[in-house]
Amino acid sequence: MKITVLLFAGIAERIGKSRVELTLTESTTAGQVKEELIHQYPDAAGLIESAIIAINQEYAPSHSLLNSDDEVALIPPVSGGDGTTSRSAEHEEIHTTSDGLYTIGYAPLSVEQVTDKVITPNHGASLSFVGTTREMTGDQRTILLEYEAYIPMALSMMQTIGQEIDQRWPGTRCAISHRLGKVGIAEVSVVIAVSSPHRADCYDASRYAIERLKEIVPIWKKEVWADGSEWKGHQTGPWNPKI
Repeated sequence: MKITVLLFAGIAERIGKSRVELTLTESTTAGQVKEELIHQYPDAAGLIESAIIAINQEYAPSHSLLNSDDEVALIPPVSGGDGTTSRSAEHEEIHTTSDGLYTIGYAPLSVEQVTDKVITPNHGASLSFVGTTREMTGDQRTILLEYEAYIPMALSMMQTIGQEIDQRWPGTRCAISHRLGKVGIAEVSVVIAVSSPHRADCYDASRYAIERLKEIVPIWKKEVWADGSEWKGHQTGPWNPKI
């Protein structure tokens, strides 16, 4: 059977393409897809090994079997990698979930618009987390950030975060918007708005949302400096969003 594997971030740059066509036998597993990619692209072996396969926009363990009509993607550690250029936007289309609470796109973000989504008459507390591009990290000066995403899966994972928050803090409402493409110094890259009846849940849910976003949402960030660029991430150990 023939399988198309979608590639992102540092893996796409190292291999030189954003998708790869593979001819595989029936009953091929996700782990065997990675093995075949390593065989064909040994220079990218380290990056491929650290990535996780997603099947139909869900993270999949290595023993998962593939079907010929599956949508398969190779997901590097989220917010990390080792260099690529972002896909440029042909227009500023905003991709959104059906409930409108979760969006991703190339247009600038409005903190007020995202926050308005969670304000309700019965909630006495609301909190907006705003992520912006920082210029200086120690002695390193950043010129801008570039964001890339596996858009449909990113939206799905954002919804998952909202569902997890609702389970942990019942009645809490969450909205997340993330920007793609080039984001300049002091410009907004992500807005997470949370509201709840009481402030304690708001604080806890907001922190949970941003940390969880870094763990499971397939969005990649590249820091661009005057003398080069590099993918940066918060992952410091084995990365496994299936946990």
